Amino acid sequence: MLKYLWITFFVIVLDQISKQLAEYYLAYHIPVPLLPSFNLTLSYNPGAAFSFLSEAGGWQRWFFVILAIIVSGVILLWMRKLPQEDKWVAIALGLVLGGALGNVIDRILFGHVIDFIQVYYQEWSWPIFNVADSAISIGVAILLFDGFFGGQKKTAKAGKGKPA
Repeated sequence: MLKYLWITFFVIVLDQISKQLAEYYLAYHIPVPLLPSFNLTLSYNPGAAFSFLSEAGGWQRWFFVILAIIVSGVILLWMRKLPQEDKWVAIALGLVLGGALGNVIDRILFGHVIDFIQVYYQEWSWPIFNVADSAISIGVAILLFDGFFGGQKKTAKAGKGKPA
């Protein structure tokens, strides 16, 4: 199922291009409204999701790089061993892998992740994120959906043709 690695490559390219465009066109922490409840706002995150450990003093940069490389290796092994019928799992893993590597590139090159997508409603604001984060979230959602509902289809297929 490594044939789905093109998804990983696509996510990395789209993520890195979008981040460089954000760096070029946006001023740090100055929102650019696009739609109601949607801004482009350049921000840097030295931590993990929701700025977890962002104030940790610098050690978290390499911790998250090493963690992402280990997780990426596990995902590659998982993808390699997937049976052909697990197409959605392979797609989901490709998205997660692309997102993880997109953010790792930022951490290695800049020491932080470049974020620029801001969703808000009135005074409430979701943490600013990027294309890599979106790919990870979509991939995890597909994995969860497949875990809850895909297994039932696989079990039903496996049960066909067996004597009762």
